[in-house]
Amino acid sequence: MSIKREHWGSRLGFIMATAGSAIGLGNIWKFPYMAGENGGAAFIIIYLALVFTIGLSVLLAEIMIGRSTQSDAVTAFKKLGHGGFSVVGYMGIAAAFMILSFYCVVAGWTIAYIIKFASGHFVGMGGAELGAEFGSFIAAPVKPILYQGGFVILTVIVVLGGIANGIERAGKILMPLLFVILIALVIRGVTLPGAERGLEFFLAPDFSKITGSTIMAALGQAFFSLSLGMGAILTYGSYLDKTANIGKSASQVAFLDTLVAILAGLAILPAVFAFNMDPGAGPGLTFVTLPAVFSAMPGGYIFGPLFFCLLTIAALTSSVSLLEPLVAFFSTKGFSRAQITIASGFLTFLMGIPCSLSFGLLSDFKIIDRNFFDLMDFLTANLMLPIGGMLIAIFAGWVITPLAIREVSGEGDHGLLTKAWIFILRFVAPIAIALILLSGLDIIQF
Repeated sequence: MSIKREHWGSRLGFIMATAGSAIGLGNIWKFPYMAGENGGAAFIIIYLALVFTIGLSVLLAEIMIGRSTQSDAVTAFKKLGHGGFSVVGYMGIAAAFMILSFYCVVAGWTIAYIIKFASGHFVGMGGAELGAEFGSFIAAPVKPILYQGGFVILTVIVVLGGIANGIERAGKILMPLLFVILIALVIRGVTLPGAERGLEFFLAPDFSKITGSTIMAALGQAFFSLSLGMGAILTYGSYLDKTANIGKSASQVAFLDTLVAILAGLAILPAVFAFNMDPGAGPGLTFVTLPAVFSAMPGGYIFGPLFFCLLTIAALTSSVSLLEPLVAFFSTKGFSRAQITIASGFLTFLMGIPCSLSFGLLSDFKIIDRNFFDLMDFLTANLMLPIGGMLIAIFAGWVITPLAIREVSGEGDHGLLTKAWIFILRFVAPIAIALILLSGLDIIQF
């Protein structure tokens, strides 16, 4: 069955949607505590260098493959005459589905915390009480699943609207809203008494703290924060018009993604320092440390719910991009967008149930010494995404080099930037991503 392919209504729509895909919980939830654990500003400098070299190069390669073929993540490689590489597409689609299953669980927690903050549930609670509250909530058998289901429904509603009327429209509304909330939180954070210590930690580099593990942490964060290797960026690129300047678009996406991560750090770390909390508190920084900060902060009853609204918006723009590769692939099989979206959303919800129960009823059920939630995370983050990203870099840099140059430059230009891009794809990116893979599997340690 021949189906007319949708396109973005504008280049701005593509940039907002693609930036929304890249901007997720990893930027706002993970980046600040990664910076906190790895020395603040020194980590950020390394992170920026890696984003705008390795990260941007692979991002551009994914967009290029999608735009040149106007096809889903599997068919794209077949159209380019290299069907063997379609394993990248299959693996990306599988990874997107697996990530979505546990991502919606965490996103459901953010919705619950909006309600808890807005209702005054956290008033008077200290750090220990908030830690116990979080542990009790995620271990509950029913409520987290209901919130997860609500988030899945939001994702399905956006994707049902299609490219221009669903994903693009949502991006144009949600991304500006995300920036407004984030800037309000930054202003509140940096104006707190004692916030200057957090600003110094975040902005004044101490290069003595740089170790091999710092570089690997920055490399991993740069790769994963751009949503690489899971077919989402390739699929979004396939809806781009052939006349679009994909080099410029990719750079703007990387810039917005990085800007949000930096602003999130400016919103969170000064506030954490102002209340003498631990900036390296790990994942608990979001659901334990920050609620303690907001509870003690003047106006915290406003800024607490705002922060978790910010997390929910970021999660939604990413979850939409995780669902779309499945929809794009199965659309070629003769199914309607509505059929695929609803069915995929339902399967995502079902897969998310054991992920949610991993913190309660199924906490003792282990596969290779991991609960179901951690297993999904491990398989995707440590295996599927790095392998997918590495193969994309090799494919664009070695297999279809003339096409890649032509698509990016428009004239087959071999200028300095184009040569640098191909060099990174051929040599730097595969080695760097291989290090992420080996480090994630504990084969090498830094």
